[in-house]
Amino acid sequence: MDEQRLPGGRHVGAVRVGDTVHRGANHWTPAVHGVLRHLESIGFEGAPRVLGFDEQGREVLTWLDGETIGERLPWPAWAHSDLALEQVGAWLRRLHDATADYVPEEGATWFTGRPWQPGLVIGHHDASPNNAVWGADGLVGFVDWDTASPSSREMDLAYSALTWVPLHARRVVEAQGFTAFDDRARRLRLLLDAYGYEGDRSAFGGTVVERARINARAIHGMKGTPYYETLLPFAADLEQAAAEIEALPPSFWA
Repeated sequence: MDEQRLPGGRHVGAVRVGDTVHRGANHWTPAVHGVLRHLESIGFEGAPRVLGFDEQGREVLTWLDGETIGERLPWPAWAHSDLALEQVGAWLRRLHDATADYVPEEGATWFTGRPWQPGLVIGHHDASPNNAVWGADGLVGFVDWDTASPSSREMDLAYSALTWVPLHARRVVEAQGFTAFDDRARRLRLLLDAYGYEGDRSAFGGTVVERARINARAIHGMKGTPYYETLLPFAADLEQAAAEIEALPPSFWA
């Protein structure tokens, strides 16, 4: 069956073969498969299922049917809708609750390098519009689970706030078609309310800043890899986002 290259994927390409997705495997793939199999075992919707590996050693996952953003600019209207914020917040809460008691296999290694310990959940860590699948009834789920790993709830939620509210750098989100900057405080409340976030919202801004800078440092840590130069502009955008978020008034988070 013919392979169809899928758009996106900055360093892990993927192809569609019928109703399956084939992606290059990495040393963290077994740990991610363990999470996905756990989610399947409890009936969690909105994540691909693991089918194994193909003859080239690529992981094989089920296809989530729906619309994706791909390489489009500006983004489609659903990426900036209130419905998306509400459904993403609810999806993240279900994921975190579903993995709160999950214990990975001993020796599991992750993309982030963070070891599992009691009290952590498994975060997707890239539940952004770029990885969302959208259908007639809204959010179908998220793909690209490479970065899934042990996490606090706040740190995973912070990345979705950065990309969905959005709190990313103005130059980034304007290119994506978002200009309603004065509406972002309300949009953040929608996301956090949908999650059922009970933490200190006045301190959440600091978490978003920390998450943006963690991602920027991770890119700088890739120096020497084939895709480092390609990702450098994304690190600069994340650093700019952190600076802009720090400049928001305290009332923004109230």
